[in-house]
Amino acid sequence: MSNMWTVIVVLLIAWAVLAVVGFAFEGLFWLGVIGLILAFGTIVFGLVRRNRARGG
Repeated sequence: MSNMWTVIVVLLIAWAVLAVVGFAFEGLFWLGVIGLILAFGTIVFGLVRRNRARGG
Protein backbone atom coordinates (compact mmCIF):
# COMPACT_ATOMS: atom_id res chain seq x y z
CA MET A 1 0.00 0.00 0.00
CA SER A 2 2.86 2.42 0.68
CA ASN A 3 4.02 1.87 -2.88
CA MET A 4 0.73 3.38 -4.10
CA TRP A 5 1.28 6.46 -1.97
CA THR A 6 4.77 6.85 -3.38
CA VAL A 7 3.37 6.86 -6.90
CA ILE A 8 0.69 9.39 -5.95
CA VAL A 9 3.24 11.72 -4.34
CA VAL A 10 5.54 11.48 -7.36
CA LEU A 11 2.60 12.27 -9.68
CA LEU A 12 1.58 15.25 -7.53
CA ILE A 13 5.13 16.61 -7.69
CA ALA A 14 5.20 16.14 -11.47
CA TRP A 15 1.85 17.92 -11.90
CA ALA A 16 3.01 20.75 -9.62
CA VAL A 17 6.13 21.22 -11.74
CA LEU A 18 4.01 21.29 -14.90
CA ALA A 19 1.70 23.87 -13.35
CA VAL A 20 4.58 26.11 -12.23
CA VAL A 21 6.26 25.93 -15.63
CA GLY A 22 2.94 26.59 -17.34
CA PHE A 23 2.15 29.65 -15.26
CA ALA A 24 5.73 30.96 -15.40
CA PHE A 25 5.71 31.21 -19.19
CA GLU A 26 2.75 33.04 -20.72
CA GLY A 27 2.65 30.91 -23.85
CA LEU A 28 2.37 27.74 -21.78
CA PHE A 29 -0.64 28.78 -19.72
CA TRP A 30 -2.49 25.69 -20.94
CA LEU A 31 0.24 23.53 -19.38
CA GLY A 32 -0.43 25.12 -16.00
CA VAL A 33 -4.15 24.45 -16.31
CA ILE A 34 -3.56 20.82 -17.28
CA GLY A 35 -1.11 20.44 -14.38
CA LEU A 36 -3.72 21.69 -11.91
CA ILE A 37 -6.43 19.44 -13.35
CA LEU A 38 -4.16 16.39 -13.18
CA ALA A 39 -3.09 17.23 -9.61
CA PHE A 40 -6.73 17.49 -8.54
CA GLY A 41 -7.53 14.20 -10.27
CA THR A 42 -4.60 12.48 -8.57
CA ILE A 43 -5.74 13.70 -5.15
CA VAL A 44 -9.29 12.48 -5.76
CA PHE A 45 -7.98 9.11 -7.02
CA GLY A 46 -5.83 8.73 -3.90
CA LEU A 47 -8.71 9.54 -1.58
CA VAL A 48 -11.05 7.12 -3.33
CA ARG A 49 -8.47 4.34 -3.18
CA ARG A 50 -7.80 5.04 0.49
CA ASN A 51 -11.49 4.92 1.36
CA ARG A 52 -11.99 1.71 -0.64
CA ALA A 53 -9.02 0.08 1.13
CA ARG A 54 -10.59 0.94 4.49
CA GLY A 55 -13.78 -0.79 3.46
CA GLY A 56 -15.86 2.39 3.45
